[in-house]
Amino acid sequence: MLEQLLIFTRGGLILWTCRELGNALKGSPIDALIRSCLLEERSGDAAYQYDGPGGSYTLKWTFHNELGLVFVAVYQRMLHLLYVDELLDKVKHEFAEIYNPKRTVYTDFDDTFRQLLKESEARAEELKKLKQQNKLPEVSTNRQGQTTNQKDRSQAKGGKNSSKAESKSGADDDDAHKSTKKSGINSLSNGKANGLQKDHSENKKSEDGNVQKTTEVAFDVNKLQKFRSKTSRKTESTKVPKEEPGKKKPKKNRVWDDKPQDVKLDFTDPVEEKGEEKVAALKNEGKSMMDRDENESSESEIEDEDVALGKTNSTPKKKGWFSSIFQSVAGKSVLEKADLEPALKALKDRFMTKNVAEEIAEKLCESVAASLEGKKLGSFTRVSTTVQTAMEEALLRILTPKRSIDILRDVHAAKEQGKPYVVVFVGVNGVGKSTNLAKVAYWLQQHELSVMMAACDTFRSGAVEQLRTHARRLQIPIFEKGYEKDPAIVAKEAIQEASRNKSDVVLVDTAGRMQDNEPLMRALSKLININSPDLVLFVGEALVGNDAVDQLTKFNQKLADLSTSANARLIDGILLTKFDTIDDKVGAALSMVYISGAPVMFVGCGQSYTDLKKLNVKSIVKTLLK
Repeated sequence: MLEQLLIFTRGGLILWTCRELGNALKGSPIDALIRSCLLEERSGDAAYQYDGPGGSYTLKWTFHNELGLVFVAVYQRMLHLLYVDELLDKVKHEFAEIYNPKRTVYTDFDDTFRQLLKESEARAEELKKLKQQNKLPEVSTNRQGQTTNQKDRSQAKGGKNSSKAESKSGADDDDAHKSTKKSGINSLSNGKANGLQKDHSENKKSEDGNVQKTTEVAFDVNKLQKFRSKTSRKTESTKVPKEEPGKKKPKKNRVWDDKPQDVKLDFTDPVEEKGEEKVAALKNEGKSMMDRDENESSESEIEDEDVALGKTNSTPKKKGWFSSIFQSVAGKSVLEKADLEPALKALKDRFMTKNVAEEIAEKLCESVAASLEGKKLGSFTRVSTTVQTAMEEALLRILTPKRSIDILRDVHAAKEQGKPYVVVFVGVNGVGKSTNLAKVAYWLQQHELSVMMAACDTFRSGAVEQLRTHARRLQIPIFEKGYEKDPAIVAKEAIQEASRNKSDVVLVDTAGRMQDNEPLMRALSKLININSPDLVLFVGEALVGNDAVDQLTKFNQKLADLSTSANARLIDGILLTKFDTIDDKVGAALSMVYISGAPVMFVGCGQSYTDLKKLNVKSIVKTLLK
C-alpha cells in the first residue's frame, strides 16, 4: 500500500499531499531523499532505499523540469508496488494542467488523485491475473515435454542396442583397424586413452545411405615430454650471462628542467659510534601552501564547442543552412532525451579520459539528463551549451563541502574543553599516509599548536622508524610501543599521554590495508570504536580511477558492519596524495567525493613539508570540462 505522495517545488514549498493516505512516516525519508539524492546529483537513480530508526521505505520520484516540480511516492520496502511509476506519470500530467505559480493550495486535486490511484491499482491487478494465466499453460507444456523426452530416451536406448549388434556383426571386417587402435593405446604413458570416451571408429551414415569409416589416431604423450625436455635444454643454453658487478655504471642523479643540482640529495642521517642517529632539526621551510591564497588563473580558455562536444554529435541527415539558423534563433520547444544523448555521451567520454570512474560518469550524465528533460531551450542557445552549463553547476554542487572543514577552529574548540583533537589517517598500502601526516603536523606547527604523533602502524616493518625520523626533524614528540602490539591500545595510551602533556593535536598513523583484508579492517574498526577520534581521514592516491569507488565503498561498509555502536563512525574527510603527478587527470577527486559524500580536506602536491594545499573546486571543474 502507498504510504504517501507529495508534490513540492524545487525550492522546497509543499504544494499538495494525499490526505486520504495520511500515514505518519517514521523518520524523515523525504529529507534524506533531498539530502542524499537530489542535492548530490543522484536523481538519475531508479529508486532510493531509506533505512531509518522507525522504518524502511522505498522512494520513487519524477520531475517536471519546465515547471520546477518534484513528485515523490513513498511505500514500505517489503512491498513491490508495480503501479508506482505509472501513477507518478499520470499525477505529473494531471497536476501540470492545473498548476499556477501563484497558487499554494490544491485541495481540488484530491478527487483526481483518488481516481488515478484506483485506475493504477486496477491495472496492476489485471497484469497479475494475466501473468498467472500465462504460467498455467507453461506448466502443462513442460509436463508434455517430459513425457516426450522419456519416449525419446527409450527409443534411443533401442537404437543403441541395435547399433551394438551391427558393430558385433561387422567386427570380423575391421581387424586391421583394431590392431592400429591397440597400438595407439599402448603408446600412451599411463596406459589409458585420455579424452577418448567413445570408439574412434564409428560407422557414420551419409545422406545416400552409404557407410563411411573414420579413424582417429591417439595422442602420444611421450613425444610431448621429449619435445619439452629439448626446448628446456635450448633455453638453458641460450641464457644471457650476468654482467659482472665491476662493469655496472653508477646511477646518475637526474636534473629537472635544467636546474642546478642541489648541494645535498642524501638526507640519511649520520650515525655515531654508539649506533645512535644524529637527526638534524628541520629549518623553517616557509609557509605551508595551505595558508597561501590560491587564486584561480585568469587566463581565459575559449574553446570551440564544435570541437569539444560536436565530434560525437553527428546526425545521419545534414540540415540545411536555413533550418539550422532558424533553430538556433528560435530555439527548440522542449528538450527530449534523444536531443541530450550526443552531448552527454561526449561529456561521459571526456570524464573517463580525465580518470573519473565509469560508474560515476554514467550516474552524473543520467542525473543531468533527468534535470534537463522537458525544459524549453531558449533562443540563441545550443543543446551542448545547455548541457555543459548544467553539468558545471552539478560538479560545483558535488565538490563544494556540505559542512565546515575548518580544522583549526575545531582544534581550538577541543582545546577549550581540555582534551586533544585526535585525527586518524587510514588508507590502502603505499599511498603516503606517514609522509602526509608529517605535512599536516608541519602545517599545525605553523599555527602554534602543539602536536604529538602516535605510531600505530605496528604491522609494516620500518613504519615506526619512518615516523620517528619525521618527528625528530619536526621536533615533535612521538608515542611508540614497537611492533606486534594492538594498535587500538597504542592509540588509547597515546591520547592519554597527550592529555597529560597538554598536547593540542594527536595524529594517529595506521597500517596500510587493502579493503578486502578482513583482519586488518577489523583492527581498524576496533581502533576507531575504542578511541572515538574527532576526524577520520582517508588517504587516497589521485592516480586511481575505478578502484577509488571500490576502496571508499568497502572501507565505509566494513567500518559500518564492524561497528559496535548504533551510530557507526565512517570516513569524515579525504586527503588526496600525489596530485602533482596527474596533469589534467583530476577525476579521482570527483569519484571519491561522489561515492562517499566526504569532502577533500587536503591535497598533497610534492615531497617537502610545505607541499600541502586545499582543493580548488573551480579549477577542478574547469579541468574536467576542458
